[in-house]
Amino acid sequence: MHSSDSNTPKHSSSTASLTHFSWQENGHTCEDEWRSERGAPAPKHVVLADDTLSADSAYRLACAGTGMLWRGDFQNARLLLQALARRCDAPKKVRRTSTSNPKVTHSPQENFHLHRQAQSQRARTLSMILIQINPDRQISLRRAPDWREAMKEAWGPAGTTGCVTSLRELLGLVGAHEWHQKGMEISALGSAPHNRIHPSYGVFSPVRGEYIQMVADAPLPSTELAFDIGTGTGVLSAVLAKRGVKRVVGTDLDPRALSCAKDNIQRLGLKDKVELMQADLFPEGKAPLIVCNPPWLPARASAPIERAIYDENSAMLKGFLAGLAAHLAPKGEGWLILSDLAEHLGLRTRAELEAWIAEGGLKVIGKLDTKAEHKKVQDESDPLHAARAAELTSLWRLAAK
Repeated sequence: MHSSDSNTPKHSSSTASLTHFSWQENGHTCEDEWRSERGAPAPKHVVLADDTLSADSAYRLACAGTGMLWRGDFQNARLLLQALARRCDAPKKVRRTSTSNPKVTHSPQENFHLHRQAQSQRARTLSMILIQINPDRQISLRRAPDWREAMKEAWGPAGTTGCVTSLRELLGLVGAHEWHQKGMEISALGSAPHNRIHPSYGVFSPVRGEYIQMVADAPLPSTELAFDIGTGTGVLSAVLAKRGVKRVVGTDLDPRALSCAKDNIQRLGLKDKVELMQADLFPEGKAPLIVCNPPWLPARASAPIERAIYDENSAMLKGFLAGLAAHLAPKGEGWLILSDLAEHLGLRTRAELEAWIAEGGLKVIGKLDTKAEHKKVQDESDPLHAARAAELTSLWRLAAK
């Protein structure tokens, strides 16, 4: 705990939101850094909390935006978070008046925005249990685990000060650390054990295997050179290299993604075939094959970690289509991997997509489609179930006109 007149220099090696965070304890004003990878602001009101706090009281405080700085048993804090999640997810009672319509229905677009609004509120509520972390990345609570390696992976080396963060974010980075350690099998990369991708914290995991398989199956226009735009974990670069493409250039703007991709490419023994560079979309030059899997939904990301899912105003998609023709070698192909979920949600029309393709001086020379396979397709309780059940993922084969 640091007094409010501390002049200790601050340190951070990530893109987290770092601000002063203060609270009252033992008659003193204390302060530390507030750390949030989601860019969430620190709670304006904070109380100290321990094992005597009931779940109902904690839920009321959390819904009111009051942070609870935990001073009790660490494992009890985890149990309390689970209890808050159950309360968040419980069906809400709707008060109806005699004039209300019990059969009000919403458009797919309205359902999407209501769903995101509910997700955002849930995230805020569950982020109100706070944990203080010492400068050495230890947690001074009874039965607290040693998560220093997970914090180092997500945040970089320890600095000279501690911080306060939400327990929910802390559990998220630990889960990501475990995924990174274990890795995930990608069948398109061959047989085990040499087919694992290890996602890093803050880098989108390739959980949708159907689009990876399409890149593995589509006929290659050339095996000389390929560009992988927005490489992420490097999975598509690896698939292309495994298919025999002699040189693959993967680009990304996010340093975390590039570090993750470099690690995966080295693990797979492909560093002689795959070159990684930081770039906004295209590297210099032209290639006979350019692959891009942009975020599929044109909506504003509410946190940096969501930028692999949401592409505000379809900026990356439009940028790729606008610049593709200029970077294609003669008779080259651009492969756009895109779900039509946005169309089923009323967020983008097929006519808009086709217009952007035409405006980029491109034509469609082929298209591969596959049904979505993820678990939510079967979940009828999902508010977006109808759109997900109809979703197709496509690989658009594009060429210059």
